[in-house]
Amino acid sequence: MPSPTTPRRLALLVEYDGTEFSGSQSQRGRRTVQDTLEHAIAAYCGEPAEGARTRIALAGRTDAGVHARAQVAVMDCPRADALETVRDALNHYLPEDVAVRAVGEVAEDFDPRRDAIARRYCYRIGDGGPRSPLRRRNVWQRGDSLDVAAMAAAAAALPRGRRDWAAFAGTPSGGGSTVRTLISMAVRRRGAHEIEVSMEADAFLPHQVRRTVGALERVGAGARSAREFAALVAAPASSVGPTAPPQGLTLEAVRYPAGAVDWGLDGELEQEMVA
Repeated sequence: MPSPTTPRRLALLVEYDGTEFSGSQSQRGRRTVQDTLEHAIAAYCGEPAEGARTRIALAGRTDAGVHARAQVAVMDCPRADALETVRDALNHYLPEDVAVRAVGEVAEDFDPRRDAIARRYCYRIGDGGPRSPLRRRNVWQRGDSLDVAAMAAAAAALPRGRRDWAAFAGTPSGGGSTVRTLISMAVRRRGAHEIEVSMEADAFLPHQVRRTVGALERVGAGARSAREFAALVAAPASSVGPTAPPQGLTLEAVRYPAGAVDWGLDGELEQEMVA
């Protein structure tokens, strides 16, 4: 085991309710997931509350109000505590709306964003039925029922594979490429008044999932056909919408090659995190 003075690289599996966060990435003067995690790490490592802190890197950005069941962060840890001790210590310092679910030791050059093979998001829509105050934080609640069969047909018609998705997204920071690989997409009814849209890709552009869901909702409402929806991929950049509200969206998994991270978990989530 490394000595306490030899930093080791640790991956953190992080869950959060994004309602009260201004997104995942650090922003001056705003409450973010990154800053919250870094303050907890500073407290655990005995660093000053202000000033230099152990910085973390995240597997990807989530917008204000968007949730995560399995965001991945990486830190260089100067302590030699057992992984379960690191997890429990960080959770002691974290607020109620964010928690570390598991900790895994990774290679010194592990990068949570660049080493990821795929990301999976789920968007939940409440359609029809009475409004539910208890679900307002994690479901887009609509008064009218949607045609889930039409939405599923539209999702199936959207081309898979590597292509330019600029029409469905905002411009990437720094003006990078808008080419991404859509691996899978499905629309399912999960209850009498709940629809789930799941999307998996090698990476996503800003607002891509929410714009896609917003366009799908128009199909379900009868305002657009499945064929018209699929044709939107050739539309001008940033033209597809409307953008669905953030609270229905959850980052469900970030996948890595087998052996990249051992989370020490049992069951479905462990399987979901391995590509």
